[in-house]
Amino acid sequence: MLRAANQLVAKALAEVGRAVKPGVTTSTLDRIADEFIRDHGAVPTFKGFPNPYGGPFPAAICTSVNDCVVHGVPNDEPLKEGDIVSVDCGTLLNGYNGDSCYTFCVGEVSEEVWNLLRVTKESLYLGIQAALPGKRIGDVGYAVQEHCEKAGFGVVREFVGHGIGREMHEDPQVPNYGRRGNGPLIKNGLCIAIEPMIVMGSPSIYMMPDKWSIRTRDHQWAAHFEHTIAIHHGKADILSSFEEIEQIEK
Repeated sequence: MLRAANQLVAKALAEVGRAVKPGVTTSTLDRIADEFIRDHGAVPTFKGFPNPYGGPFPAAICTSVNDCVVHGVPNDEPLKEGDIVSVDCGTLLNGYNGDSCYTFCVGEVSEEVWNLLRVTKESLYLGIQAALPGKRIGDVGYAVQEHCEKAGFGVVREFVGHGIGREMHEDPQVPNYGRRGNGPLIKNGLCIAIEPMIVMGSPSIYMMPDKWSIRTRDHQWAAHFEHTIAIHHGKADILSSFEEIEQIEK
């Protein structure tokens, strides 16, 4: 059931990816995702998600452009050549949640930005490789942090991955930093979303007046990739997928 919800997220992100190009607005991307999710019998879980600081989230996806790290609200400003946009998507299908994020290039991006995206995506898979029964959550965070900081990038501390299942956000929290051998024990049956949020400069962040969008204080750009995984039969099984997106990129 979790796999079905996450595969739907993967397909929704691919639909969005087909539309990402200069001149398209993030509001348009949101409509594409919302219609696709509902057409496939699911509910976009982000829409109406409660906020302790303000009103509920108004859209089906988060669209975080350039120096926006996470929780960007879709709007009518056209994307420009060389931008990047992180699209975070969640679905509720038959009582179970899917959650994944991918950072898309808008046309051609600079080599420095491309390197940020490459390293962030690599760190996601290194974190997944560390998520084995008998290891601890700190091993996952350490793998992400070491890879990104060695490449000269900053790791955002205030926002983390999470457990997932019947609820979108469950225990345990899964930071993108940590010490090996620390944190909750990873066991068969654990389902978590691992989501590195990595920045080109300082990891210091602030909240925009919309009470959702989180930006870097130095306005350096950020990348965000996320997979939902299940730990079973002694290994990490990736329930979401980037395969269709990567085919579109090629």
